[in-house]
Amino acid sequence: MVHREFSVDLNKPLVFQVGHLGEDYEEWVHQPIVTKETPRFFSNGLIEFLTRTRWWAIPLIWLPVVCWLVSLSLENGVPVNHAPLTVFGGVCLWTFMEYCLHRFVFHIRTTSYWGNTLHYLVHGCHHKHPMDGLRLVFPPAATAILLVPFWNLIKIVVPAPYSHAFLGGGLLGYVMYDCTHYYLHHGKPLKGVSYQLKRYHMNHHFRIQDKGFGITTTFWDRVFGTLPPKSAKKDSRLRINELNQLLRNN
Repeated sequence: MVHREFSVDLNKPLVFQVGHLGEDYEEWVHQPIVTKETPRFFSNGLIEFLTRTRWWAIPLIWLPVVCWLVSLSLENGVPVNHAPLTVFGGVCLWTFMEYCLHRFVFHIRTTSYWGNTLHYLVHGCHHKHPMDGLRLVFPPAATAILLVPFWNLIKIVVPAPYSHAFLGGGLLGYVMYDCTHYYLHHGKPLKGVSYQLKRYHMNHHFRIQDKGFGITTTFWDRVFGTLPPKSAKKDSRLRINELNQLLRNN
């Protein structure tokens, strides 16, 4: 029996197609389509709507929650001068989680139908359509669900009066991550730290996807030896110029 390769029809809802790619999924998903258009995921309009999130919804929804969590710790007796350090600790924990999630979960290799489907929905779509501005940040409903195990972990390792502020710090780190990630794709920095981070992240997308997992910081890539090689710098610089041209034309 002759094996027929599956071909994804980009004009139809994508999520339930990609699972059929099998072992070819890994190669397909890392061949980016560089356009600002938002592809259709689902036939159902409500489900489709829930997969699309404007970047500004993240700080609008979660920063008030951060403030509320910090205020709870203050009400529980945490000294005012202890609160900033506690929040900072939560932010630092988030940067480690950001690295681990990106490296070990978002870049897991899959070949099964449901494995490919889930991976595409969680992160693969971002590599396939890196300029899709409506699927760059995490939907708030999904974030709320993931906060539950994160909160349960914090309650175990952090003293009770400090736990709310520590969670607030972790949530603040997440907000900084999502906003930074959006800016790295759609902003046009010309120099400085933001330009270096953009070049670093574009290299991850367009040249060497198994290196450079940090978004807000390269610290954990340095610790765990996943910095991209220096030879990648020229290619990533050219890619930034191409992306900036795309932004100017849209």
